[in-house]
Amino acid sequence: MKRKWWHDKVAYQIYPKSFLDSDGDGVGDLRGIISKLDYLKDLGVDIIWLSPIYQSPFVDQGYDISDYYKIAEEFGTMEEFDELLAEAKKRDMYILMDLVVNHCSDKHEWFQKALADPEGKYAQYFHFVKGRDGKEPSNYRSYFGGSAWEKVPGTDKYYLHMFAKEQPDLNWENPGLRAEIYKMMNWWLDKGLAGFRIDAIINIKKDLSFPSFEPDGPDGLASCVKMVEEVQGVGEYFEDMKKHTYGKYDAFTVAEVFNMKKDELAQFIGDDGHFSSMFDFSAHELMQGGHGWYDSRPLVFKEWRDVIFASQKETWGIGLKANIIENHDEPRGASRFLPEYAHNETGAKMLATTFLFLYGIPFIYQGQEIGMTNCRRGDIFEYDDISTKDQYREALQAGCTREQALECCYENSRDNARTPMQWSSEKNAGFTSGTPWLAVNPDYKKINVAEQERRKDSVLSYYKKLIALKKSPQFKEVLTYGKFIPEYEDSDSIFAYHRISEESGQNILVAANYGESTCEIPLECSSARVLLSNIGKEKEIENSIPEKGKISLESCQAAVLLLEK
Repeated sequence: MKRKWWHDKVAYQIYPKSFLDSDGDGVGDLRGIISKLDYLKDLGVDIIWLSPIYQSPFVDQGYDISDYYKIAEEFGTMEEFDELLAEAKKRDMYILMDLVVNHCSDKHEWFQKALADPEGKYAQYFHFVKGRDGKEPSNYRSYFGGSAWEKVPGTDKYYLHMFAKEQPDLNWENPGLRAEIYKMMNWWLDKGLAGFRIDAIINIKKDLSFPSFEPDGPDGLASCVKMVEEVQGVGEYFEDMKKHTYGKYDAFTVAEVFNMKKDELAQFIGDDGHFSSMFDFSAHELMQGGHGWYDSRPLVFKEWRDVIFASQKETWGIGLKANIIENHDEPRGASRFLPEYAHNETGAKMLATTFLFLYGIPFIYQGQEIGMTNCRRGDIFEYDDISTKDQYREALQAGCTREQALECCYENSRDNARTPMQWSSEKNAGFTSGTPWLAVNPDYKKINVAEQERRKDSVLSYYKKLIALKKSPQFKEVLTYGKFIPEYEDSDSIFAYHRISEESGQNILVAANYGESTCEIPLECSSARVLLSNIGKEKEIENSIPEKGKISLESCQAAVLLLEK
């Protein structure tokens, strides 16, 4: 595998609207991000991914872009963005922007011109398709529920929107449209961007015959995913995009990819792959229900661990995936992946340990480093997210009570990750001096940065230790390129794996006990040294030597060990 500058980096996702508000309007902004660069540098972050900050009506929180060349005034100005780039560079940090090019906003100039002339040039930038028998061209259900087709006013045509109706899909078959997108991407790269996180990119290839499929729900519709899974040739678009844009730069690209076909991993993230990396969603996909949040699968530890192990083994020798516990589209990992008895700081540290040393590039989501949790709401009107509202309706229609539907939202809502960052115990968690756009999680007085910065045993302090260990000159090689080998797979409570480097000869064992009682595991080595653990005083842990031939892990204890032959 060719070595790249991003392989040994730690990334951090910022959801700008909820990160830090500098002007009191209740919305996070670029000035707030700039003010916290030193915080991120101290944490150990190298790469910062910004969720969309482009001009937008915010129907889908900025993933509906109305002007790719402008910063939304809610976030600040282009001058402030340039300042962010410059300040990040001073700190040897890199900035990624979100690239949203499967669709745009219905307020975008292109779509407005298309509506004004449904037979003209700009109509070809979208999928304007004649209806069939007086109905929609096909029976696709959008990701947010309801038909994926919307009538083009004054015509017999419909336009495709795989997401909200305010997010019309772009027609990648059109070379003129592709040229516009490539021009825009290069404009941002020339500004000094390090690369892009690429949104929903697998969806850009459409079957232009738009066949209907067997309905998979009582609404008579079929998920638009079905068409995505069956269509061929999306890789040609990726290669064309790479050739004309980021392939000309030493840029880092991480793709949001679902529904990839079997045996395509090397084409996506191999040495000459379409992208530098792609997110590992294996754990998140495992818990998805067949119809919606109301029938999502409960966490079964062994299944969760084994699906992560399978993804790790699949990736070895091909490339590096981007590993996540949570992101802006997922609930909080501390609430989702830990058993009830581990819903505490010890559990959050354990989860962080098992996550950070996996083979791949770790992406930390804002607030993850302090153990932020899901936020319970008493009414659906307290939620902002368009997908949450749709899933609430789906649950009610499926026969759930109001209380059950709200519980589904508590467990799965995207708003769980979008509550404002908890900086302090002051009003509104120190996020804003005004009224926050989304109510803060009431637990902010207990879980916040200021309180954790004062404690050496906090989740935040522990994340700093984990990242420092990962980047340490002594262990960087093995923890970046070392082979991933799972261990103790027969256990129902142990999450453990080796990272072994042929180059350095080192063997690191990461082991965590997700069970409720103490567990003893054997060590097949002559001696071992504990490099880090989430339980015990630091001086007692550092360089301690477990009893020869075995180590005992308390409930929710994680340990990182250097094994000697």
